[in-house]
Amino acid sequence: MEIQLLRTDSCVSEIISKYADLVFRLCIVYLKNRANAEDAFQDIFIKLFEKNLKFNDEEHLKAWLIRCTANHCKNMLGSYWNKFRVSIDDVVLPIEDKRDEELVEFVMKLPFKYKGVIYLYYYEGYNTLEISEILNIKEATVRTQLKRGRDILKKDLSIGGFEDERR
Repeated sequence: MEIQLLRTDSCVSEIISKYADLVFRLCIVYLKNRANAEDAFQDIFIKLFEKNLKFNDEEHLKAWLIRCTANHCKNMLGSYWNKFRVSIDDVVLPIEDKRDEELVEFVMKLPFKYKGVIYLYYYEGYNTLEISEILNIKEATVRTQLKRGRDILKKDLSIGGFEDERR
């Protein structure tokens, strides 16, 4: 079954309400800045509705949004204007526990290639095969990036005394 997006107000509203959280959280994870994340969020949905795209199913649409978000954020990070780093004071992710908030701060400090894979695996629940298809990289690369990201987190968390507090 093929899905073609209708450009009606109800269709636009439905897709944005369904995928807004996912896209915005990914933008925050990659860009570490609320203002840049909001710009990226708008750009991604504008791309979606400007192009006459056809999707096989809802999962295909979701995968396209994730890949488009990752690519768009990478492009933004490489731009001249982004060379001036901004703090992550206004990062907003759905966090219920103070300890989880501290963990997210450590995840946000990971190098770019590890951060996205860790986020998709642990926060969005994708498996390594799905992540490899979404990001268009080999599954072995995803597993390697997950392992290296975890190793960095273990080291950082043990240095920060984080593991002792959680026991």
